[in-house]
Formats: sequence, structure tokens, C-alpha cells
Amino acid sequence: MRLHPTDDQRSLRDSLRRLLARRFGAVALRAAVAGPGLDRALWRELGAAGFFALRLPEADGGVGLGLPEAVLAFEEAGRALLPGPLAATCLAAGTVSGAATGETVVTAVDGGGLVEWLDASDTVLGDASGAVPLRSVDPLTPLHRVPAPASVGPPDPVAVLLTAAEQLGTAARVCELAVQHARARKQFGQPIGAFQAVKHLCADMLVRTETARAAVYAAAVTAGPADIAAARLLADEAAGRGSRDCLQVHGGMGFTWESEVHLHLKRAWVRSHRAGGVTESEELLAADLVAGAG
Repeated sequence: MRLHPTDDQRSLRDSLRRLLARRFGAVALRAAVAGPGLDRALWRELGAAGFFALRLPEADGGVGLGLPEAVLAFEEAGRALLPGPLAATCLAAGTVSGAATGETVVTAVDGGGLVEWLDASDTVLGDASGAVPLRSVDPLTPLHRVPAPASVGPPDPVAVLLTAAEQLGTAARVCELAVQHARARKQFGQPIGAFQAVKHLCADMLVRTETARAAVYAAAVTAGPADIAAARLLADEAAGRGSRDCLQVHGGMGFTWESEVHLHLKRAWVRSHRAGGVTESEELLAADLVAGAG
């Protein structure tokens, strides 16, 4: 995938964006927050649209596309704040019956011992015995922790990249929300976007987002471990700092339950702790840089 998606890739992205806007728009998002629970009908609809089977060969009933297309799909999921163990179900599409079609919800014990949506899932990859519930900062991501995940190996690079793609979607969305609010909200007789401090916040958000986009898209092509680690670090920063800056632009309005801004920040925090947090990516990238310097 080039920095700019092809026509076919844009068509895939736009189709998914329309589906999510129709099935998981603002009203559905607020309803999900008020009554947390996995929407099985939406999960099956995603399966019917090929979301979980994008990378599964056509001979096995999949769509037969590649990692770049999966990255675009997960970027849209992040943009929409779509809840659920998306990456685990996608990665299990070729091995767990029903995962590709959305009939089976699959979660996994990650490298840090966290398990998302344990109670709502049909299949758990990894040993989740002894898992204890955590109070999740994100109302749309119930969490459990496995006390001693000794059998958990290093994180799957594809899962890391798909998480980075979700973070990229959040970064892009909060940048849009900040710019929209800066144009519409007026103080002292003019839009707040006219003030230098707000301009700088929005400009910095855009720069971080587009830098992360280039890294995530490049990693989707190379699939190199170091490229994926760099993409994760940049996407985590773009999502986390971007969400905080968007909250600052919105002021107190961003913390209200009618606003999605604080939900993006909370989801970005939760994603940043997947697979043991960013430390593993930092260590991998540092080792690659040291090896290259040698």
C-alpha cells in the first residue's frame, strides 16, 4: 500500500465507514456506553461484510486480501470507537470455527496478561484461568487480568499493527473533532480557532496523525518487526496526545457523556496497555537500531 490507498482500498474503507456510520453511529455509541455489552448482531454483520476474513484466503472462504487492507479496516474501527476483541477474532478467522463470519467472538490473553471482553467471548486463546476483573477506564472495554500469564509468548506482530491502526483511527477522528469545534465555538466574538494557542494544538495533532499514518501504512507493506514497533509507538502517541489536546480544545464539554472525545482518550489508554504496553516495542526498536549501528 502506498501512502495514499489505491482506488480499491479506498472503496473498501469507504464501504466500512458507511456500515459503521449506519450501525454504530452516535446514538448507538451512547447506548453502548449506557448498557455495556457486545452487539452480536453488529458482530455478525461485520462478519458478513468480510471484516474478520479480510486476510483469509478465498479458498478457505475469506476475502483474500492482505495486511494493508486489514490496516485500513481497523483504522476505520478505531475511528468509530467500535468495541469488542476485534484483533483476536480477526487473527482467529482461519483457525476458530465461526470467527470469520462473526458467529464466534474470540478474545485472547495478551502479553501483559490482560483479556478484553472475557465474559462476552465464546473462545479464549491462551490460559485465562484465575483471571480477575479489572475496573476499566474505558466503559466500552471490560477487562480481566491473568495473575501469572507464564505461558504467554511475545505479542503477535500483526495484532500489534492492527492495534496501531486502531490508534491511528482515533488520532484522525479527534483531530477532526478538534478542528470542527474550533471553527464552530466562538469566544470574544470570533471562532476559538482564530487564537494562536488553539491553532498550534490542532496543527500538532495533524502532524502527529500524518506521521503515524505514514509509519502504520509502511509497516503494513513491509511487515517488519522494527517497522511495526515504530508504527505502534507513533500511533500510541498520536492517539493519546491527540485525544488530550482535543479535550483541551473542547474544554469541559469534552468530558460530558454526550461527547465522544473523552471516550477516545480512554480507549487510547486501554489500547496502549495491550501486549504488555509499549515497552516491548521500545526494546525491539532499540535493539534494531543498535544492530543497524553496529
